[in-house]
Amino acid sequence: MKFLTKSAILLVTFTLISACSDDVGKVSLGLFTTKDVVVVAKKDPKIPGVTCHISHIEADLDFADPSDMSIACRQTGDITASQIMSIDKSKNGEVVFKESKSILFKSLKVRRIYDAENQTLIYLSYSTKESSGSHHHSLSTVPLYGTSALSTPIEAN
Repeated sequence: MKFLTKSAILLVTFTLISACSDDVGKVSLGLFTTKDVVVVAKKDPKIPGVTCHISHIEADLDFADPSDMSIACRQTGDITASQIMSIDKSKNGEVVFKESKSILFKSLKVRRIYDAENQTLIYLSYSTKESSGSHHHSLSTVPLYGTSALSTPIEAN
């Protein structure tokens, strides 16, 4: 009876964790490989009207995943002036997502940078460790044109 109870708890826990996953797609790279292309959806924690879809390689049996990634961010809800006022407007922007990619201190980061002149949010995904002579990176932009964020002038820091 104890075994059945523990199994039931594990099954419920696994189901809840799976339901909370940001994964929206997973594509195998072939029959004889343990690597997959995974697509995740992440909402910007300070600007929930922006969703970024990030694709990256997941290597189940490797100590480190490759650094290749791609990002596409779009407006998926309201973006308000108060949300824009709350973000870091420095040239460095701020990290909005971070995921460990290896036990060797490599991670995938997504940084939001505000382009005041063009009234655009820039999302830069990058690897924190050099791979094949490069810090792999990808870029996506979300224009604020047509949003309620532009109803009030927004100043850069």
